Amino acid sequence: MSFNTVSVIGLGYIGLPTAAAFASARVQVIGVDINQHAVDTINRGEIHIVEPDLDVSVRAAVTGGYLKASTSPQPADAFLIAVPTPFKGDHVPDLSYIEAAAKAIAPVLKKGDLVVLESTSPVGATEQLAGWLAQARPDLRFPLPGHGDEIDVNMAYCPERVLPGHVMRELVENDRVIGGLTPACSARACALYKIFVRGECIVTNAGTAEMCKLTENAFRDVNIAFANELSVICDKLKINVWELIRLANRHPRVNILQPGPGVGGHCIAVDPWFIVDSAPEEARLIRTAREVNNDKPGWVMSKVDEAIAQVQADGKPGEDLTIAVFGLSFKPDIDDLRESPALEIATELAERHPGRVLAVEPHISELPARLNSGKAILVDAPTASARADVAVLLVDHKVFREQPMPARAKIVDTKGIWN
Repeated sequence: MSFNTVSVIGLGYIGLPTAAAFASARVQVIGVDINQHAVDTINRGEIHIVEPDLDVSVRAAVTGGYLKASTSPQPADAFLIAVPTPFKGDHVPDLSYIEAAAKAIAPVLKKGDLVVLESTSPVGATEQLAGWLAQARPDLRFPLPGHGDEIDVNMAYCPERVLPGHVMRELVENDRVIGGLTPACSARACALYKIFVRGECIVTNAGTAEMCKLTENAFRDVNIAFANELSVICDKLKINVWELIRLANRHPRVNILQPGPGVGGHCIAVDPWFIVDSAPEEARLIRTAREVNNDKPGWVMSKVDEAIAQVQADGKPGEDLTIAVFGLSFKPDIDDLRESPALEIATELAERHPGRVLAVEPHISELPARLNSGKAILVDAPTASARADVAVLLVDHKVFREQPMPARAKIVDTKGIWN
């Protein structure tokens, strides 16, 4: 059975590029999002997020008639759900967006359709999604225990594994792990992704595919935590951590990552908690790594406090002291502020510092609401460098790497590019 129309639910950093990838393969794509501004922007052939080459793909897809956006689902042959999965309370996974997507698409489902969950999710989420759909559409058979071998709607899990800034290339080139609720579901999902994926489509079951995505991000988190903890230890021992890592990495079997101000983004800062929630007694290392990385912004604030105290000791009162924060995004050369430790640090500085706070983030045109209270001002890098008494480097954007270190400021460099 062919896929004439694909619907992508959620047009964010993963959903919109995925919709554009299918449209580039000349498949009719209906993108769905509750954000009317995003829908209107896309239907003009423009984009509401920053991602290299995405604007070209979306413009071509809309102009060619292969992509349109809507605030409500319409009938399609395949539905890809790419909505947020944050956590709530004590790091408990919040699947309310997935549940809302299920209720939204249920009325337009028909026999022969395929539903794929792409959102990073705890183990069991795909089966839970099938349960929500079965409740809403008792006239259709879903791949659930007790529904028999004959099913009307195939269901699978296929996580994204792309790097922001390289999404359009990696969507096509990267291997995909596909876990169906039945072997037939896996085969159907493989056929869908092979429309544009040149990497290998590797089949497993849904639970393993869900755990694979979480494992990939927990692996990264644990290794970043080692680097972050090492930087704190080296600071106490008066050792240059950047030199230490360069030397240690000359060992043929050692590859220590670079420390920073913490861990951000919608994946690494969130996903390991899904494993901890599923196995709280067993996930000891994963939990500790999360705690180490969550504590790093507080440690950075202590270093900023030390720098402020040094400037004040030279006779400059706090209300006359200017702090410049270089970088707000969660990683270099993108505009994504989700779970950003840099934004957390900048916000705390703006809240408690009596003087000026200058924020430098070359990938945004205005400060986010939590910073846009009048205490922080968005400026360019040269202005911040000229005015700063304390310069706090939080994100190693290319533009910061290419500029000289602020000459007269006390430096707090969390990325080692000015050291």
